[in-house]
Amino acid sequence: MRVQESHLTAGARETSGIVAGMNTKAHLRAAEATTPSRPLTPKQQRFVEEYLKDLNATQAATRAGYSARTAEQQGPRLLGYAGIATAIAAAMKTRSEQTGIDARWVLLRLASQADADLADLYDEHGNLRHPKEWPDVWRKGLVTGVETFMVPKGQDGEGKPIYAEVRKVKLIDRTKTIELIGKHVNVGAFREQVGLSNPEGGPVQVAAVKLDALRKAAARVRGG
Repeated sequence: MRVQESHLTAGARETSGIVAGMNTKAHLRAAEATTPSRPLTPKQQRFVEEYLKDLNATQAATRAGYSARTAEQQGPRLLGYAGIATAIAAAMKTRSEQTGIDARWVLLRLASQADADLADLYDEHGNLRHPKEWPDVWRKGLVTGVETFMVPKGQDGEGKPIYAEVRKVKLIDRTKTIELIGKHVNVGAFREQVGLSNPEGGPVQVAAVKLDALRKAAARVRGG
């Protein structure tokens, strides 16, 4: 009986130690959650500044002085720090207030680009207007360039070739603009969905297939 009691006592002590350890970890996690974030190191502050340039965590980590070999892992890890996330959010808020550019501004700009009428670039005779006559929405981002070239039009009375000037307007891909609008307002119009259904109704039957069996089936299909 004494031996059994000794075992029970040891087991109780072990269980008590485990529970105590779990409680200690829970308290530590709670303390970390409520403890104010530490001031950023100069390197971390540099990361914040670099990240705000292009919002690329990997490139920002490299430019801030972190190892290029581990920047791909370091970048997302740094973004997970409460102090860094708070600094980035604060800087973005300040920048938005200073420039007047916010989510509403972006959405209105995208909407105006999506609705812009190409006919506004031409006069009543079908000739391309001078860029100064274009509506603002076309002059501020929709047109990426104008290419001018000469094409044969025929010959004059002396048999000399006549050329016509053709100007080709290069535009941005407005499909991308519409996709950005869809994501901004969360309409889900461009969300890819993949579903499974049973044509006979009822639940879909799923079978576990080993990799070797799949390889053999693929070989048979290929004729091997």
